[in-house]
Amino acid sequence: MNSVQPNTNISSAHQKLRIVVLGYIVRGPLGGLVWHHLQYVLGLRRMGHDVLFVEDSDDYPGCYNPVTSITDTNPDYGLAFIQQAFSLTDLKDSWAYHDAHTSSWHGPAAAQVIDFCRNADLLLNLSAVNPLRRWFDPIQTRVLIDTDPVFTQIKHIQNKDAYAQAQQHTHHFSFGENIGAATCRIPDDGLTWLPTRQPIVTECWRNRNTEKRDVFTSILQWDSYPEKQHNGCSYGMKSRSFLPLMHLPAMTSANLEIAIGSTNAPREELQNNGWQLLDPLLVTKTPCSYREYIQHSKGEFSIAKHGYVISNSGWFSERSANYLASGRPVITQATGYSSWLDVDAGVLGYSTTDEALIAIEQIRSNYSKHSAAATEIASEFFDYRIVLSELLERIFASDTVTGAAA
Repeated sequence: MNSVQPNTNISSAHQKLRIVVLGYIVRGPLGGLVWHHLQYVLGLRRMGHDVLFVEDSDDYPGCYNPVTSITDTNPDYGLAFIQQAFSLTDLKDSWAYHDAHTSSWHGPAAAQVIDFCRNADLLLNLSAVNPLRRWFDPIQTRVLIDTDPVFTQIKHIQNKDAYAQAQQHTHHFSFGENIGAATCRIPDDGLTWLPTRQPIVTECWRNRNTEKRDVFTSILQWDSYPEKQHNGCSYGMKSRSFLPLMHLPAMTSANLEIAIGSTNAPREELQNNGWQLLDPLLVTKTPCSYREYIQHSKGEFSIAKHGYVISNSGWFSERSANYLASGRPVITQATGYSSWLDVDAGVLGYSTTDEALIAIEQIRSNYSKHSAAATEIASEFFDYRIVLSELLERIFASDTVTGAAA
């Protein structure tokens, strides 16, 4: 199968472009997911581009309602959620949702989406969670952004349909920023991947309330899905990374809190070991509740998926970037990101329990230094003007076509 060829008529990221961003908000109406997608759309809009967010139901029941814990084909909760989320900015008219189950469009841009796609310059498919329907055919430049490195590539190797869908894109970028390096052990799926990271609209995260709790926090899923096997190697979830840290709270006087999801999370064991637990649905109920939780934290103590760690992927969490933009330092498990984020304050990595304890005490002993560094790191490494400008320049450089060969 031949990969599609890109539109190379646009030579600069500084031109005004018509951009479709495909994402996952209606089906996953949670605070963290909406900020992940919203900052792409808002950042591109603030750079002067004409941007439309589009989501597709796909052909299976995929609409999650966090109030009822039901996943079905009914998008009502998600439609109300996205309307509220986009109304927080000047994007309130910039989204549309296609319900394949009823062959209908929803949202303020429903009547314009087909014409918009017909004349669009670029499609950004975040996490490949939307099918490429026929109305996207006129868009010659199609970009897949992989936010789940290692697991995306294994899926392409093991699932020919997923690989065929990936081949429908002209360019491939990954949050696994070490991908392709000799030190990186992300399996080769036959596609050429370029590095990218989460863009942050830093103005959205400036702390409007200086009050913060003396608690290091994070928001996580114990198991997002079953661990993956490839070439005799197992790539696990956060649960596998977390187990060596189970007794950490007993080793420090710092308060450690996690808003933890997954029905199989060992909540009683975590609490017995001193972890403070919070219902993640309270935190992620709205974009504002998610942001406030981060801003009222002292910082983040973060655990990465086991697969990200053992592959030396170079992945860095978009959630952690939001902490940084809020002036909240981050202690995070080493995934090889120091290859591009080599700093000694604001972000402290760890590979062992002892290193995690040292990082906690370093931040506690000089909090103002690490808080200021966090803000600087967000501006230097994650600001949307930097991340998205580099992304667009790479997309429209004539030598960066990354589709698989025939």
